[in-house]
Amino acid sequence: MSSSCCGRTSQNLYNGKDQLITYTKNIVSLVAEAVNNQNLSSLPTAPQARRVVFPFTAIVGQEEMKLALILNVIDPKIGGVMIMGDRGTGKSTTIRALADLLPEIEVVADDPFNCHPTDPDLMSDELRQRITNGEIVPVEPRKVQMVDLPLGATEDRVCGTIDIEKALSEGVKAFEPGLLAKANRGILYVDEVNLLDDHLVDVLLDSAASGWNTVEREGISIRHPARFVLVGSGNPEEGELRPQLLDRFGMHAEIRTVKEPNLRVQIVEQRTDFDQNPHEFLGQYQSPQEQLQAKLVTAQELLPKVELDYDLRLKISQVCAELDVDGLRGDIVTNRAAKALASFEGRNEVTVDDIGRIITLCLRHRLRKDPLESIDSGYKVQKVFCRVFGLAEPEN
Repeated sequence: MSSSCCGRTSQNLYNGKDQLITYTKNIVSLVAEAVNNQNLSSLPTAPQARRVVFPFTAIVGQEEMKLALILNVIDPKIGGVMIMGDRGTGKSTTIRALADLLPEIEVVADDPFNCHPTDPDLMSDELRQRITNGEIVPVEPRKVQMVDLPLGATEDRVCGTIDIEKALSEGVKAFEPGLLAKANRGILYVDEVNLLDDHLVDVLLDSAASGWNTVEREGISIRHPARFVLVGSGNPEEGELRPQLLDRFGMHAEIRTVKEPNLRVQIVEQRTDFDQNPHEFLGQYQSPQEQLQAKLVTAQELLPKVELDYDLRLKISQVCAELDVDGLRGDIVTNRAAKALASFEGRNEVTVDDIGRIITLCLRHRLRKDPLESIDSGYKVQKVFCRVFGLAEPEN
């Protein structure tokens, strides 16, 4: 009797299993049919992971600031940009738009310093040793980093410090990278740089000039690449930087509030359209953005081939000498910026017009000897430039 019951029980189990399979198949078929009948284009899409940024090519006016930023992207050795201007003139918006515009770069996947996988000058000592030992390092594309430096940052947070967690848990001295490591091969932005502590400004400018950050902390000595475009902005009403610090910035751009009513209306309308439907607004500027991005890549490749005639170099130095510019930074930056502008416009030879367009950006902030003096608007630089190059002097 028990064996008969077991037989019926087994048969019932098999029947139940078959019914469950059939039922599941029917459910799957019904779901598939329902999905096929749906208009999938009307379904909500997943939100984009990347933050939406106002497009660089949509920014109206402020040509001086945009040119200075573009030239520093083409040749980071120019030494960064100091942007001073009125409140609400789009300084931060423009800088973030530029960072979003830049193409992806190849970095070593497991490296905290965004090191280049093949260029020894952009590798940390540790990575260079790994490659020398024959190790194959993983490579991945990564968006160019834009790092914001808050005014309250400490020197340890900027340069890096001891990894306390690893020291306590494992008993070893390990380095915790700072903001300079994160900004390597990217953009380091300091808003209200004129309010930042002077010793931090010194650290930033030293790293930007040398391209390396050296840290000595509690028995740890480490050096890593820190090649970035340093961009500072500020309002002159809140104070100026010391002349010694200003001189360390490659270029100085001055921006003013747009006065033309039609341009002001255009700016307001664009901002309103962007806020209401950012993705549709970005679509309108996708083609100009891609064209400018390709132009920047081409300019970076062309830059080493650009030539600057000796007579032009001689006249650049003559302008610097007549303006009584201290040191040789003015000469060097003007030469580099003129070459970057020529490469941006697709030429392999610098013209007098190239020099005239960038020389004020490169020299105006180097004329200020006394901290109480105001920075030259550009008239003095242009006047000497025109006299040395034999051009008609600008009207005052």
